[in-house]
Amino acid sequence: MQIIFQPAISDNHFEQIIALQQKNLYKNLNADQQAQQGFVFAEHTVDLLKKMADDLPQIVALADDKVIGYNLCMPSDKASLLPELAPMFAAFDEVIYKGKPLNDYRYIVGGQVCVDADYRGQGLLSKLYHATKDHLPVEYDLCVTEVSSRNHNSLKAHQKMGFEHVHTYHDGLETWNVIVWKFNK
Repeated sequence: MQIIFQPAISDNHFEQIIALQQKNLYKNLNADQQAQQGFVFAEHTVDLLKKMADDLPQIVALADDKVIGYNLCMPSDKASLLPELAPMFAAFDEVIYKGKPLNDYRYIVGGQVCVDADYRGQGLLSKLYHATKDHLPVEYDLCVTEVSSRNHNSLKAHQKMGFEHVHTYHDGLETWNVIVWKFNK
């Protein structure tokens, strides 16, 4: 089966992203499922995904036109799109990366990445991030995101593909690891 990586372009793509997100949303999984499978936190709507896609490509992995994975992203200046991520953006303001404030770099925010349980272990996370990088309309230096300290699988997968841990903070509910992937020039 061939897997295609492309920007989400149709309502069907966005609706399938939401369906996959709901299957993996932390509040829809018990503690054992979260520990074994990983999880996502932020909830999006089709309208929000379309707004995000107006700025940057929202990449999907498709197998027979079914979304089996996605990588969402947004420019760093779009923090207001998801008010629940305000603590993350505040933490980004504190990060020093390679001797410079993070805000001195041109970076995209990794909005969320998710792979369907039936397709995990095939390197799709890395392929989704690389497809995102390849489809960016302008040159960026970095991709910055955060992963919950409880989400060991996701943290390990991000580190395996080259993300570096640069900061840890607590938002009152969760401990977060801020991680950075430096785009090769």
